[in-house]
This record gives sequence, structure tokens and C-alpha cells, in this order.
Amino acid sequence: MAGTARDIVTPHLEAAIAEAEAAKYDADVVGRLFLEKAIQLFRTVRSNEDIAAELISSAENIDPDGDYMFMRP
Repeated sequence: MAGTARDIVTPHLEAAIAEAEAAKYDADVVGRLFLEKAIQLFRTVRSNEDIAAELISSAENIDPDGDYMFMRP
């Protein structure tokens, strides 16, 4: 059994980063392309508004040490 979806995706992302770096591409390029492909995947089942809300929420909570907007003081 593969485990979680994260367990399935993570090794593929790590392999893509390693392959891209070996070909002299920055990991940032891989990230942008994964984001592009994720948005294409989202569009098969989600509305543009829902996708935008997901991206905005991710951007607003980008600091791993920051408090999330829904957290109480």
C-alpha cells in the first residue's frame, strides 16, 4: 500500500527536481511547472473561483511560522 497521497507525490517531485538540476534547470522552474500542471488538474473538477481561493489561501499562509487567519490568539 502506498500510504498517503503526499507519500505518492513527494518522491516524484524530488525526482523531478533532481533531474532538472542535473539538466541545469533551477528547482524554481520545476515548482512553477508543477503549479501549472496542478492548476490544469484542478480545472478538470473545480471552478476558477475555487482554484483562485485555494491559491490565495496558500499565498496568505505562506510563512510556515506565521499564524493562520483562523487561529485564535
